[in-house]
Amino acid sequence: MLADHSRKFLFFLAVAICQMPFAPQLGAVDETVKIDSGMLKGERSGTVVTFRGIPYAAPPVGDLRWRNPGPVKKWSGVKDTRNFGPSCMQTDDLLKSEDCLTLNVWTPAKRFKRPLPVMVWIYGGALAHGNTAQYPGGQLAAQSVVFVSMNYRMGRLGYFAHPSLIKESPDEPVGNYGYMDQLAALIWVQQNIKAFGGDPTKVTIFGESAGGGSVMAHMISPLSRGLFGGAILQSPSVPSARAESTPLSTLEEAKKTALDYAASLGINGSDADSLKSLRELPAEKLIEGASAAEVVAGMSTGKPVIGVSGPILDGRFLLESPEAAFAAGRQAPVPVIVGANNRDLGIGQAATKDDLFQLFGNHAAEARTLYDPTGLETLDDLAQQVLADKTVIEPSRHLADEMARVGQPTWWYRFSYVAEALRNDPKWKGTLRGLEIPYTLDIPSALVKDKVTPADWAMAALASAYWVQFATSGDPNGGSRPKWSPHDPAVDKVTDFADHGLTEGPDPLKPRLDLWQRYWQEKK
Repeated sequence: MLADHSRKFLFFLAVAICQMPFAPQLGAVDETVKIDSGMLKGERSGTVVTFRGIPYAAPPVGDLRWRNPGPVKKWSGVKDTRNFGPSCMQTDDLLKSEDCLTLNVWTPAKRFKRPLPVMVWIYGGALAHGNTAQYPGGQLAAQSVVFVSMNYRMGRLGYFAHPSLIKESPDEPVGNYGYMDQLAALIWVQQNIKAFGGDPTKVTIFGESAGGGSVMAHMISPLSRGLFGGAILQSPSVPSARAESTPLSTLEEAKKTALDYAASLGINGSDADSLKSLRELPAEKLIEGASAAEVVAGMSTGKPVIGVSGPILDGRFLLESPEAAFAAGRQAPVPVIVGANNRDLGIGQAATKDDLFQLFGNHAAEARTLYDPTGLETLDDLAQQVLADKTVIEPSRHLADEMARVGQPTWWYRFSYVAEALRNDPKWKGTLRGLEIPYTLDIPSALVKDKVTPADWAMAALASAYWVQFATSGDPNGGSRPKWSPHDPAVDKVTDFADHGLTEGPDPLKPRLDLWQRYWQEKK
C-alpha cells in the first residue's frame, strides 16, 4: 500500500534535498585528483571538496544495453566534476539518460595522517526511481569520512532477463544489471578511493528502502565479498529479510515477464534479432508504466508491472534469498546497523479490516486483538501498522536476530523522531518512510527548511554521529553520546531515536512482531 500522503511526502523530501546546499559556499577553490581513468577537477566549498558525475563504468547504451558494466574509457586532460551526471532512466521529471553510470565523492579538504573511513550510499526507490543528487554527502564528509554515492540502472533497464540475453552471455550474471552497477561502483572505490583520502579497507555500505535491500543483497552475494567491512540498512526492503514478504523473482519468472513485455511491443522470440529489436527501442519507451508508485502497487496487489522483475535469483549474483543465507550464516561477517521507522511503509492491500486480518491466517483473531483492541482504529491506520510490521519492522528485527545469533556485532533501532514544526499536525503520527534520512545525513532542514529548530539539529547531529562512528570503528558508540547497546535477541529492548533523544527499553511493538515471527516460522 503506497498511500497518497506517503507519495507526496517522499516527493517533497526529494525536491527539498535537491534544493538544499550541502555546505556553505565560502569561495570555491578547485582541487585536482588523479584516478585510474584520468584527472578530475573538483570543487571546494567550506571544509569539503566535492567531485560529481565521475564515470565509473562504460555507458550502457547501444549494444551495451542490458550488459554488465564495462570498464571506463580513459580520458585525456582534466575532467570537470562540478555537476552531477544525469540520473538513470525513470519516469520522474528530471535530467536523465541511459548514459548514467556516474558516482560522486565528498571528501574533507583537510588531509589527515591516516586514510579516512569510506561511506558508500545506495539510494532507494523500489528499484524504479532515485538519483544521487537527492542525497548530498557534504555534512557527513565534514565529520571526517569520505562519502560516495552512485547512480545505477533501475526498472526494465536494470532488472530484465530476456532469454536472448542469457544466450548472448551464457557465462556472465544476467538480469541484475542494477546490482552489477552497484558492484562496479564498489570495485571502483577499492581501486580509486585512496586518491580522495579514503581507506579501501574501511568501507561501509548503507542505504534506505530498496537501497537498504541492495545492501542486504551485497551482504549475501559471493561477488561482493571483501568489498566492504560494515553495513547499515535503513528500512530495508526489496528484497526483505523475510523471503515471502517481498519475494525475489526466480530466473524463470524473470524470463517470462521479459518475454511477455517484449511480445506486448510486437517483439517475439528469443533470438539475436529479437534482442536487436529490444535494444533499438527508445529508452523512454522502456520506462512507460513503470514508475515507483506503479511498481509498488504491483507488488502490493501481486500483479507486478510487466517486464519489471525486480531482484532476480540469477544463480550468479544472487544464489538464494537473504532469509536462507542468514539462516545458514552465509552472509558477509561484518558489523551491522539495521532498523526501521515507526510509521514506515508496508507493501500489501486490504479493502476491509477483515481482509487485513486475514493476512494472519489462523492468527487473525489474535492480530485483531493486538492491533485493534477497541475496534476504533481506521482501516488506513491499521493497514499502515500491519503492513509496515510485515514488510519492514519485523524483518529488520529478524535480520538483527540472525546477525547476533552468529556473533556479528549488531545494533537494531527504530526511528520515531518528528521535526518540531510538524508535531502539532494531526497527520504526523510518527516518522514516515525515508524521513530518517535528513537526520542520518545531518541535513534536517531538507524536510522543514527554515522551520528547523535546535532540537532538529541536535537529533541530526546525534544520528549522523552514530553512523559516522560506526563507519570509523565498527561500533556506533563513542564520545559523550548515550550508549547504544548491541542487539540481544534474548532481551526485550529496542533503541529508539525519539523526540526526546535516544532511548532504550522494552519494545512496545514486541507482541505484534512476535506474532509475525510465529506466522513466518509456521509458513516454512
